[in-house]
Amino acid sequence: MNLLDKIKMQKKEPDKTPEIPVYWIETSDSVSRHFQFEPDGQLSMKVVDDARPVYRRVVESFLNKFFPSGYPYSVNEGYLRYTQFRALQHFSSAALSVLSTQSLLFAAGLRPTPAQATAVSWILKDGMQHAGKLICSNLGARMDSEPKCWRILADVLYDLGTGLEVLSPLCPHLFLEVAGLGNFAKGMAVVAARATRLPIYSSFAKEGNLSDLFAKGEAISTLFNVLGLGVGIQLASTVCSSMQGKFVAGPLLSIVHVYCVIEEMRATPVNTLNPQRTAMVVADFVKTGKISSPADLRYHEDLLFPGRLIEEAGNVKVGQALHRAVRPSKLRELKEIFPGEKFILSPGNKWTDLVLEQNASGEDALRAWLVAAYASSMKKSYHESTSVTLQDAYEKMNSVFDPFLSELQAKGWHTDRFLDGTGSRFSW
Repeated sequence: MNLLDKIKMQKKEPDKTPEIPVYWIETSDSVSRHFQFEPDGQLSMKVVDDARPVYRRVVESFLNKFFPSGYPYSVNEGYLRYTQFRALQHFSSAALSVLSTQSLLFAAGLRPTPAQATAVSWILKDGMQHAGKLICSNLGARMDSEPKCWRILADVLYDLGTGLEVLSPLCPHLFLEVAGLGNFAKGMAVVAARATRLPIYSSFAKEGNLSDLFAKGEAISTLFNVLGLGVGIQLASTVCSSMQGKFVAGPLLSIVHVYCVIEEMRATPVNTLNPQRTAMVVADFVKTGKISSPADLRYHEDLLFPGRLIEEAGNVKVGQALHRAVRPSKLRELKEIFPGEKFILSPGNKWTDLVLEQNASGEDALRAWLVAAYASSMKKSYHESTSVTLQDAYEKMNSVFDPFLSELQAKGWHTDRFLDGTGSRFSW
C-alpha cells in the first residue's frame, strides 16, 4: 500500500486521525500574514491584526527600522538603555561637528556664517551620508547571512563614492550633486562594513578573545591608515597633482583595494550556517561521507553570487513563501511525510523549495537539506514516486543525523541558528 492509499484511508477515519491544520501564519519583512485554504481549494490571505490604530503602526514601523528583528526578544537586557544613550551621544557629536567645521573654515580665512557651516556639514557630509546609512540599515539580516559578500560590496561602494569625489573638479557647477552622491554611497559602505565586522572577527575568535582580536585589528588598521595617508599626500603633490595623474593612480589603487578585501574574505572561516555553507557541508557529506570544517570551505564559497544551487545537495532553494512553494493538494501529504519537523520540502522540476518554521534552527535546516540531497540521489537511481522517494530519504536522514551533527559541531560549526537573510518563514 503506497502513501496516497494510506492518506485516503485516513480521510475515511476522521475519528482516529486528527485533521492537519489547513492554515498558517507567514512572517516576511516584519509583516505577519494569515493564509488559509478554503473548502473549494482557493487560498485566502489577510494581514494579522489589520485593525491596528495608526499610532501603533507608526511605532512598529519605527521599531522595525531602528531595532533588530524580533526586538525585544532577540536582545539581552539593557539594550534599550544602551541605544538611548548612544543616540544622545551621536546627537551631541553631530552638533559639535558643525561648530568644529565653522571654526576650521574661519581659521582658513573663509569667514563663514553659522548658517553656511551648517549647510556644508549637514548637506554634503552628514545629510546624504546618513541617508545612505538609513537605507542600508534595512539589510542587516542579509548581512548576517552573507557577511563576506556584503563586506566586498561595502568596499566597492566606498571606492565608487571616492571616485565621484575625485571627479568633482571636472564639473564644479554640479559640485553639490556629485559630492552628495559620493557621500551617499560612502554612507551605505560604512554601515555594511561596520555591520559585517563583528561576524568576521567572531570567526577567528578561538578562546573567547573577540575584544582582543577587535582591538588588535583596529590597531593594524590605524597604523596602515596613517602610512597610507602619508603616501597619499606624497602622490597628491607629485604624480597626482593633475587630473591625468589621478585618472591613472585612482583606478590602480581601487583595484588593489578591492582585490585585497576579496582575499581577506576568502581567508575568513565563517562558522555560522547560511544557505550556501549548509548546502556545501551536505554536498561534501553525501559525496564523501566526511564533514568539512569552516576552514575547509572558505576558499570554495561563491562570494559574488552566494545564491547558486548545488546539485549534490538537492538544489535546495530556501526562503520561498509557503503558499508559493506548496500546492494546496500537496500540503497535507508533505506534512505527514515529515511528522513533527519544523520544515516543509516541496520538490520541483528545477529545484526543491525549503520552507522553515518561525523557530527553526540550524539543525532543522540541516535535516531538511540532507533529506533533499538523499531524495535527489535516489531519484536518479530509482523511479519511485516523489512521495515514496521523500519518505525513504527521510528515513535515511534519521539514521545518519546524530553522528553527522556531532561531528559537525566538533568541527566548529554553530548549529543553534540558521541565517537565511530575509527568507519567509511560517508557523502552524
